[in-house]
Amino acid sequence: MPSSEEEWKLIGKAFEEKWNYPFCLGALDGKHVSIKQPDCSGSLYFNYKHFFSIVLLALVDAEYRFVYVDVGAPGRCGDAGIFANSSLKRALDENLLNLPGAGYLPGVESPCNYHIIGDDAFPLSLNLMKPYPHRNLEKSVKVFNYRFSRARRVVENAFGILTNRFRVFLTTINLEPKYCEKVILAACCLHNYLISKQCSTYISMMLGEDSSLADNVNLSRLQTNHNRNATMSAICQRNALRDYFSSEEGSVPWQENMIV
Repeated sequence: MPSSEEEWKLIGKAFEEKWNYPFCLGALDGKHVSIKQPDCSGSLYFNYKHFFSIVLLALVDAEYRFVYVDVGAPGRCGDAGIFANSSLKRALDENLLNLPGAGYLPGVESPCNYHIIGDDAFPLSLNLMKPYPHRNLEKSVKVFNYRFSRARRVVENAFGILTNRFRVFLTTINLEPKYCEKVILAACCLHNYLISKQCSTYISMMLGEDSSLADNVNLSRLQTNHNRNATMSAICQRNALRDYFSSEEGSVPWQENMIV
């Protein structure tokens, strides 16, 4: 995990250059890993997808590398609840991560914080942005949701690479949860190592040289929900990003062809 402002800025720079999304420190999401029902566990590990699992909550950078992982929560737990109780959330709240200070987008007067991006399950804050609810969207909001989702898909793609390269994740792991955690952590470490050492052969078969999977964004997957105690400053920051993506300085020529 980055330990300095400079290292975090490198992640932010990569997101802006590769995915056209500024001030991003990583994409956050959870993956259910199928396991055999632990003894005497009742429904604790039974998830909403109707199988037994433990959860891998991961923060992923622009190159599909795991920056932070939280492994072992029972499948019954939701991503937002796991994040709320994670060491990552505590570190963000207590300003322990040496994050860069806020910066300015071209043509935007208000500053923008470096932040994590996640889906609608997570609470909106200055440190964690999420999409607008998918309901009666005006054009600028559709553009924002597209640009946002294109960047956020790196975490889903990282899970896809991990699953297809370490095919134990395509099965039900017949181990106790504490040993499943070790398997998952080992796979995440190997995943990062192989991206660093053999990136072209490791991920090219999954994503292609142009990483085109991330452009196949289905905006209908963004479920309607209400802001959960979102502060006004966080709402203003999201609105500023929305306006920037539709401005002359922040737009990309192909974005309007991708929205419905």
